[in-house]
Amino acid sequence: MMKAKNKSIELLWSIFRYILIIGISFVIIYPLLQQISVAIKDKADIYNPTIYMIPVHFTTENIRLAMSVLNYWPLLKNTLLFVCSTTVLQAVSCALAGYGFARFTFPGRNILFTLVILTILIPSSTLMVPMYLHFRNFDVLGMVNLFTGKEGINMLNTYWPSLITAALANGLKSGLYIYIFRQFFRGMPAEIEEAALIDGAGGFRTFFTIMMPNAIPPLITVTLFAFVWQYNDTFYSSLFMSQSNLMAIKIASLPADANQYLPGILGVGAGSNVKVDPNLVSMIVDTGILLAIAPLVVMYLFVQRFFVESVERTGVVG
Repeated sequence: MMKAKNKSIELLWSIFRYILIIGISFVIIYPLLQQISVAIKDKADIYNPTIYMIPVHFTTENIRLAMSVLNYWPLLKNTLLFVCSTTVLQAVSCALAGYGFARFTFPGRNILFTLVILTILIPSSTLMVPMYLHFRNFDVLGMVNLFTGKEGINMLNTYWPSLITAALANGLKSGLYIYIFRQFFRGMPAEIEEAALIDGAGGFRTFFTIMMPNAIPPLITVTLFAFVWQYNDTFYSSLFMSQSNLMAIKIASLPADANQYLPGILGVGAGSNVKVDPNLVSMIVDTGILLAIAPLVVMYLFVQRFFVESVERTGVVG
């Protein structure tokens, strides 16, 4: 009787667990399914009240129009180049900073690490004005003013602000990445460094030849986080690069761009007073958003196993 009762309880618990997982998965996947439904829906189905998710007339016209409005492939190429550059710089610089906090003892180490943690807690909007002014008149130690007589270099609407902050471990979410690396390096045995020191390796050589090859789990975690957050970032992109050709900026202005360019693309005259159906514009905007997140979805399909394993092995919770 007890065995039968236990099996019944286990069966009920399994059913409840599967229902819960399916429900949560549906809530997460539903917006993506809705975007896909809109992307393949024909204009003839817009005002058909019987259509909910599966359209009657399938088409790829929305995808073509959204790509035309976004100038998709050059935009994607430019965005991936920028995001990959900042990701690599940020991963290396944050790994160096995390290694320094974890393995070296120096005056003020705890205070500096506290300031690093504060960068995670302080909202980015509070630093918006000083960062904007800093890169509008960028000058290191007054060298530009000394040699040229100018107040500084205007780096706004260029990629340099993001590249510089990423290279100096001060970029988007860098405080979190430094913390992840610090936690991992603290857990590595000190004998590894002692053996390297006996062999004549210095701090940098030990880091690049011994510590980094063993830090693959946190490196994967930080790289994926940095890539996704930089790809989706609109705050710093609009602050430093409001006129740049980046995916996040183009998606933010997609509704206005669709209203401006769709009449010409559809052949109704870009300069005429004829307006495109607002529901069609909404479909193009939704399709453009789907195209914007498509690279991230494809990347996740290939790296999700490595990501889960790396998060489990980084020791973030320690």
